Amino acid sequence: MILIVDDKAENIYSLKALLESKNFKVDTALSGEEALVKVLKNNYALIILDVQMPGMDGFEVAETLSGHSKTKDIPIIFLSANSTDKNFITKGYESGGIDYITKPADPDILLLKVRTFYRLFEQTQSLNEAQDMLTSEIESRKRAQEELNKQVDFLHTILESLPQIAFTADENANITFVNNKWFNYASSSTGFLEVHTDDQKKIQSFLDQSNTLTQSVEAEVRIKEITTEEFRYHLLRIIPIKEGDLIKNWVGTFTDIEDQKRIEGKKDEFLSIASHELKTPLTGLKAYIQLLERTFSTPNVATIPTYIERAKDEVIKLENLISDLLDISKIENGKLKINKVEIDLEKTVNNAIETINHTKISEIKIERLGDKYEDKVLADAVRIEQVLINFLTNAIKYSPNTEKVLVKTTIKDNNAHIAVQDFGIGIPPDKQKHIFSKFYRVEESSVKFQGLGLGLYICAEIINQHNGTYGLESEQGKGTTIYFTIPLN
Repeated sequence: MILIVDDKAENIYSLKALLESKNFKVDTALSGEEALVKVLKNNYALIILDVQMPGMDGFEVAETLSGHSKTKDIPIIFLSANSTDKNFITKGYESGGIDYITKPADPDILLLKVRTFYRLFEQTQSLNEAQDMLTSEIESRKRAQEELNKQVDFLHTILESLPQIAFTADENANITFVNNKWFNYASSSTGFLEVHTDDQKKIQSFLDQSNTLTQSVEAEVRIKEITTEEFRYHLLRIIPIKEGDLIKNWVGTFTDIEDQKRIEGKKDEFLSIASHELKTPLTGLKAYIQLLERTFSTPNVATIPTYIERAKDEVIKLENLISDLLDISKIENGKLKINKVEIDLEKTVNNAIETINHTKISEIKIERLGDKYEDKVLADAVRIEQVLINFLTNAIKYSPNTEKVLVKTTIKDNNAHIAVQDFGIGIPPDKQKHIFSKFYRVEESSVKFQGLGLGLYICAEIINQHNGTYGLESEQGKGTTIYFTIPLN
């Protein structure tokens, strides 16, 4: 829209009629003051401004408009009856006008200039709008980038706090971020971790399909730890991050499952051993029952007591195995009960030795050395005897072709110290720290000597509940001394 400002209505009328005949929208003002009010309310593409008006003249109006942010870019054509005095024209340009026409104006020239300035204003407006849109787009992109950076930083913080090895990769499986745990298995973040030869195909399969995979990947792989140079089992999980249907990044973790794998291996080994150990006395029991059945059909009954005694021995073996399994179950559930009362520890030690002697499991002699316990002790006599019997049984079992086993009893620092010493095969140094672990059996002796690997673990739990200590000293080929202590008071 074009604004015509003139103090004479007839001038406005003729000029308005000319412009409207060419399809321009026109607004009018009869004074400078009225023009300022209208310019602030409406949007104009061009102002045709008379210079000589009473009150506020055209130069003053132009100067006022050029100082306002909303109106400073509106083109102004001055229209005046004054001569073409150079100073007069110069003042018009200085006050903010872009052209100057003297009255009477040539209609064709006026229309030509109006069209030109109108078009320039529209182009300027379009450029301003484009610039505003571009600025808005830039700001929007900045905000989006800032938000993305915050999300990336947040993700990195989360990955850094994880107990697992964590990393991110781009769509081509190139590593882009790793947390500190990564450097336990790699010296740099540029390459992948060293994977066991047998598991490399799993990693390569992911790398080859990283652009086409649409779901998370999960695999058990072995990676090499830097300090120990051992390959440890880890569960690798890789999850795609998508934008629409396209994969932009991958987030991955390595969870250490080495201990879990070992436990699973121990469990499988235990089930195998348990089934074998339970089957052995059952097989013997079945055999002696069959012999007894045959004996009844023959006149020779002298062997019956022997078969019955041996069948009872097999039942005792089976009972001991089941007792160990029940004790393990109670320990796992926190229900292994220790009934502490004042007991005669000396009597308890002697009972354990007599029990072993009466079972006649070996010709090895058990000798008692050291102090006798005269004071009462707060303990569970049955459980303490169980520990000592277990120690003695192991000592005899792992001391073939030896003559004796020693039971040494002393009093140290107000504690009863009870040790069982054998002169058997001994335990390798690297195996000694595992002896009291659940299901553990020394590999060198596990084939030759039977057992579930539970006895010493149960003993350790019993001693712990008595606030005592336990341990062993051993030299391979020369024997083992295994001991425990319990407080006297």
